[in-house]
Amino acid sequence: QVQLVDSGGGLVQPGGSLRLACAASGSIFSTYSMGWYRQAPGKQREMVAMITSDNRINYAESVKGRFIISGDNAKNTWSLQMNYLKPEDTAVYYCYAYVTPFGYWGQGTQVTVSS
Repeated sequence: QVQLVDSGGGLVQPGGSLRLACAASGSIFSTYSMGWYRQAPGKQREMVAMITSDNRINYAESVKGRFIISGDNAKNTWSLQMNYLKPEDTAVYYCYAYVTPFGYWGQGTQVTVSS
């Protein structure tokens, strides 16, 4: 079993920044994919940023140039630096890990971008 704990959400004004963090614990014995998803009210959950097990980084088009994902496989931690936030970034953000053969989710942290 793998447990994920995400944190760092909050209320921020448009143009502001937030940093989300995730920590994983449990049965992790190899490199794995780590990242972030989000779900806005009435919308499907979508991928925001991922680091694959071979260290490729993927971003959703809507956040490219604004968000930066970083992670440390050895420490089982990763983060999402979110800059130039927009109201449309408002959502519950979930950290995610794919530790073969299962995917695991954090409990979610609310990010609200509003003036």
